[in-house]
Amino acid sequence: MHDLDQRLFLLLNFDGGPVWDRVMLTVSGTAMWIPLYALILWLVWRKVGWRGTLLFLVLMAAAVGLADLVAGIFKHTGLLGDLLPSFEPRLRPMFTPSLEGLDISPDSLAAIRRAALPGDWAVHVPREAVAGRFGTVSAHASTIVALTVLSATVIRRQWFTLLVALCAVAICYSRIYLAKHFPMDLVWGALVGAALGLAAWAIFRRLTRQPKEQ
Repeated sequence: MHDLDQRLFLLLNFDGGPVWDRVMLTVSGTAMWIPLYALILWLVWRKVGWRGTLLFLVLMAAAVGLADLVAGIFKHTGLLGDLLPSFEPRLRPMFTPSLEGLDISPDSLAAIRRAALPGDWAVHVPREAVAGRFGTVSAHASTIVALTVLSATVIRRQWFTLLVALCAVAICYSRIYLAKHFPMDLVWGALVGAALGLAAWAIFRRLTRQPKEQ
């Protein structure tokens, strides 16, 4: 599984040049998605009114916040980063020497990445993306999937579900392009996010007496 994960990463990661680098950095950021967040709130408001929207905001913040905290446990970051001291977090692809066939330390490779030294690299890493150290579990995947699951189950419109799912896939793929995560980092993050999103939806449904199916 480990070797398959690395091969799949190398297949999906490529050098798209400055334009694609900028696109993926933007997709991986926050500002681009503000219109989507506004659309979500508007659709929720239309469906359940202001009180329901306030409850949705609280549950969304809780689900996304917990998703980030859980991801941080495995990467030894955040408020609960010391919860699993014996767990060995996985290095980001950009800091994994074996992918480049190099017998050097991750810190040495990190210094090379930050210096943006030219070379025939197997892994494409935009200089602006060089940050962090560990990739398992992906906080980006866990938070966006939590939001996706909660919003899709509350709004329940096919076009919106497709839209938000495509946005989640785009964000997750951008993390591979930027050499931040291996595919399995994203899978684990998505599972965490899906569980928290469904839990938030269950609470929302109970408190607002929403039917299971509409």
